[in-house]
Amino acid sequence: MNITYILLGAVVVLALWVVFAYNRFVTLVNRVKEAWADIDVQLKRRYDLIPNLVASVKGYAAHEAGTLQKVTDARTKAMGATTVAEHAEAENMLTGALKSLFAVSEAYPDLKANTNFVELQRELSDTENKIQAARRFYNGVVMELNNAVQSFPSNLIANMFGFKAGDFFQLGENEQAAKDPVKVSF
Repeated sequence: MNITYILLGAVVVLALWVVFAYNRFVTLVNRVKEAWADIDVQLKRRYDLIPNLVASVKGYAAHEAGTLQKVTDARTKAMGATTVAEHAEAENMLTGALKSLFAVSEAYPDLKANTNFVELQRELSDTENKIQAARRFYNGVVMELNNAVQSFPSNLIANMFGFKAGDFFQLGENEQAAKDPVKVSF
């Protein structure tokens, strides 16, 4: 009779641990989704600012069509990205294109004095800071999920129920331009 209670107790403890571990994975996956949604909101805000910025520059620097086209193309690619890796690659291209755009704007003192352009630069700079903060939070949550997926014994539950490690949202390793912050000068 005592062995039956011991075995029953062990089964109950094991079942409770499986439920707890499963619920922890569900929580982590939902936190990753929430963190990605925060990044997505800021990226969309950035995408919305870019056409206004391009339009402001167009009026002053009409002969800089190549630079303006690069910004537009990079924005389109970033908006069409579907995976974390595609977003990272597209964001690297967009950051480089924006740097070129701001470099062009340096040659036009009237443009730099335009209040609309200055306000757009300020908003873009603020958005860049929010993207960076959201990216740090997202990568922290992904690291927590990945640790749970890869460490024993929780990896048994992850494999049993199909939980997968998440992808970090990081800049390209070989693109120094993408690692530097977007220069926004007033």
